[in-house]
Amino acid sequence: MLNLIWVIAIVLVVLWGLGLATAYTMGGFIHILLVLAVIAVLARVIMGRRVV
Repeated sequence: MLNLIWVIAIVLVVLWGLGLATAYTMGGFIHILLVLAVIAVLARVIMGRRVV
């Protein structure tokens, strides 16, 4: 489960990075992706390093 959070965070950050190139047309959507990526990383940090 925790690895899934990291995968989601990485995918969102990559999409955000790609969105920087298309910021003219998709500016608002990219910022939402960035916020979601930050939330995913914070959730991972808050949950700690529990091994399931």
